[in-house]
Amino acid sequence: MIPIAPGLSKLETWVRSVVQALWWQPLRARSLACLMLAAPLSWLYRAAALGHRLATRAQAPNPLSAAQNRRAGRARVPTIVVGNWVVGGAGKTPTTLALLNHLQRTGWSPGVISRGYGRGSRTAQAVNPRLSVAEEVGDEPLLIAQRGRVPVVVGQDRCAARDLLLSLAPEVDIVLADDGLQHHRLWRDLSIVVVDERGVGNGWCLPAGPLRQSVPRHLPLDTLLLYSAGEASLALPGYCAHRQLSAVQPLSDWAAGRSWPSHGGWDALKGLELHAAAAIAVPERFFAALRHQGLELASTHALPDHDPWHTAPWPHGIREVIVTEKDAVKLAPRAARAGNTRLWVARLDLGLPVDFTQVLDRRLVALSSLHANKA
Repeated sequence: MIPIAPGLSKLETWVRSVVQALWWQPLRARSLACLMLAAPLSWLYRAAALGHRLATRAQAPNPLSAAQNRRAGRARVPTIVVGNWVVGGAGKTPTTLALLNHLQRTGWSPGVISRGYGRGSRTAQAVNPRLSVAEEVGDEPLLIAQRGRVPVVVGQDRCAARDLLLSLAPEVDIVLADDGLQHHRLWRDLSIVVVDERGVGNGWCLPAGPLRQSVPRHLPLDTLLLYSAGEASLALPGYCAHRQLSAVQPLSDWAAGRSWPSHGGWDALKGLELHAAAAIAVPERFFAALRHQGLELASTHALPDHDPWHTAPWPHGIREVIVTEKDAVKLAPRAARAGNTRLWVARLDLGLPVDFTQVLDRRLVALSSLHANKA
């Protein structure tokens, strides 16, 4: 059996609920008082972030200098950054996977660089979709490598990661940087900012709010805004994508790379006593999506984002448990220890709107010509 987790302590649960109320829920008198206490730290964070951005911008290559561009790697291939303004999941990984699918269908050979959250090493490392484990390369990069079927390199220094990617995979003609928006030293030709239904919360920077950087009043020309929940949650102009759980299959089939059921596979779960578990930024979103598919959940179990799943959160004797693909990459190597518990994997897809892909394709044509001229 996978060892059973004791769950979050009462103190951890209380702290998380307070932070959620402060960051994401409407302000009340008590939360406003807490916000005022944290405001000085938020101002310091914002000032430090601005100083870092200005310092890295001063070190950036001159766009008019071909020699500097070659040293920075800009002349080789275009680089697109996928990121968000807030802490936690807004849909970056589903967006990256959707972009990879679109790029491949339109003739590009993309590669991906990522930090690899939670990994011990700071050096750049290639992800092997068959041999790498999440503890070494990060759960999201491993999922991208397995499902996207593209070269992936992780590293805290995204510039070094990109250099390694291009040296190991010379066929790559466009680079996607997953969660690299705040890595200002990395040259980017285009930024895609993902925003979910929560918008930017209370609008404050860390620690008083969820923002990792201040939100611009007007989008820069090199930035596209993608709303991942199907509708705009900010006043800024953007494109509305649609996300949904499209299919489900047993973990054993998923680990073996078998095709997803063409009809979705949801009927196989009807009538079962189902339990759901997720170690993602917003697990309640996953549970709600399962219910939207008509499933009845006997219990739900939320783990901290990127939890390594050394222990299972459900009680002994549970027979049917459904998890996310992000969690499946960690559970697959130890699935045999699940005993009588049958694990199911739900696939999340994000559909890119046509108006977004049309604008993206036009930008990519221009970038391709620019890089060809400077090569």
